[in-house]
Amino acid sequence: MNLNELFIRNPHSILQVLKNRPKDVLEVSLPKDKNDDVWEEIEALALQNRVRAGNGSPPPRPSKGRQDSRNKPEAKAVGRESGHGAMIKAKAPGSIEQLFAGVDASTRGVWLALDSLQDPQNLGAIFRSAAFFGVKGIVITSERSAPMTSTVYDIASGGVETITHVPVINLQRAFEKAKDAGLWILGTSEHAKESVQKLKNDRPWLIVVGNEEKGMRRLTEESCDMTCSIKAKTSGVTSLNVSVATGIMLSHLTLGA
Repeated sequence: MNLNELFIRNPHSILQVLKNRPKDVLEVSLPKDKNDDVWEEIEALALQNRVRAGNGSPPPRPSKGRQDSRNKPEAKAVGRESGHGAMIKAKAPGSIEQLFAGVDASTRGVWLALDSLQDPQNLGAIFRSAAFFGVKGIVITSERSAPMTSTVYDIASGGVETITHVPVINLQRAFEKAKDAGLWILGTSEHAKESVQKLKNDRPWLIVVGNEEKGMRRLTEESCDMTCSIKAKTSGVTSLNVSVATGIMLSHLTLGA
């Protein structure tokens, strides 16, 4: 049993692992008809890095207890053919010290803190948006949160590989480290009076995103320097999926809107 190994299907995710940490790619299973340039590049990189690659071979059978989600509905939603993918080692997490190294009050940029997100599809989608908008790092609560499964890697479409993520037991201590480094803690809540549309990219922000159903925990919200919301244009729908809301927040605070 090896809990550190994952079978992923999304070719964009596989490609990014090969580009960023090829030694962690254990085996690649290629489709027989590679009608996608991404698969062609995967094959070339696998050959270049001496990674074992075959055509259409079935995926390895996971050991009991492995963090694998091939048979779950959310994994099938990625739409990859059965058997095509790669067995990889999970990316090693970073540290809080690494995450905020070299940061001070004059730094510009955005970090994320995820407080008890439980849906792996949301977690993967947030990693994808975070990579797109250049997020500096992600803090993830290690309890009551979705683990970094194959589904997260597949939905992230390579986003996991470009961002340092740090699991923490005590989110408040992580906030203290962030504040010491000069970051401002910005909580998100549909009940907040301040609109994210009015905020500027004029300081280093740590955006805090809460649980899909309950939002941020009370102590988490109390630890924030301020909170903001996305103002709805109509009264018919007043809330958004957490990954969609996170993408909107990142768009405003990274593009200087």
